Amino acid sequence: MIVAGNSAVLVALMLSKNRKSRMNFFIMHLAIADLTVGVINVLTDIIWRTTVAFYADNIACKLIKYLQALVTYSSTYVLVALSVDRYDAIAHPMNFSTSWRKARWLVAGAWGVSAVFSIPSAFLSSKEEVKGMSQCWIDLDPWQWQLYITLVAVSLFFVPALVIAACYTVIVHTIWTKSRLMSYPKLSKSSIADSKRASSRGIIPRAKIKTVKMTLVIVFVFVLCWSPYFVYDLLQVYGQIPESQTSYAVSTFIQSLAPLNSAANPLIYCLFSTRICRNFRQGRPSTLCLTFAATSLVKVIIVLPETRTSNCYQ
Repeated sequence: MIVAGNSAVLVALMLSKNRKSRMNFFIMHLAIADLTVGVINVLTDIIWRTTVAFYADNIACKLIKYLQALVTYSSTYVLVALSVDRYDAIAHPMNFSTSWRKARWLVAGAWGVSAVFSIPSAFLSSKEEVKGMSQCWIDLDPWQWQLYITLVAVSLFFVPALVIAACYTVIVHTIWTKSRLMSYPKLSKSSIADSKRASSRGIIPRAKIKTVKMTLVIVFVFVLCWSPYFVYDLLQVYGQIPESQTSYAVSTFIQSLAPLNSAANPLIYCLFSTRICRNFRQGRPSTLCLTFAATSLVKVIIVLPETRTSNCYQ
């Protein structure tokens, strides 16, 4: 679903007449990030589960771990960039129309920060013998694991969530304030004139509010999928969850929520943008067949690693 859904979104965007619009620019990069999560993260874990042992060399181990961390961070930070852009669109509408350069910088910054934050995974990972089998592993002492998982949780979830929350606090306040301004009683001719001038400058287009709603739903799903994941990992690494068959089953279920974030986003795009769905339905038969094949191939990809801490950032 991750690969098929996000591939369909990218195809629909290419078929769209408004593919060069600002919102579609962010959706495209978010779909690319989510697509690579399915290809690099989940697919490599499927292969690893099949082979059990890691047969590549140490360089391949470091490269795979780096790419897994990169696509995970990028999926998060492109969403942060999108939230900042929606904040700019609502809070600073007069400067928004001429700030395409800022949009590109936001996306470039998201990928750049992701690339930097992924470096520790490459340095810490190595090919080692674990229970008589070669594995691509991060071998740390308990206190080092606590520090590492805490830093990953802060950089991958808590800080992005705070930035997004700050953006949407301002967005909601701005929309509420401008809505009150437009509905304020008209007491005099001067107030009427002032109200008209304010409306011409301050009214928020319905389409822009719709994109804010879509982004807010994407953010909600992001928090819903990732918060149990990191809360459980932090409790586990700090020894608050005893090892048992039940805790292992709970861990497997909670870890399976994380990649569902990348699978859910294409459904959200279609829910809020009928144009994306319509463009895809009008696509060529070969494109539809390709996506159907991808769907069949990826039915087995909704699986997550069973390690103490997920392979997506180990």
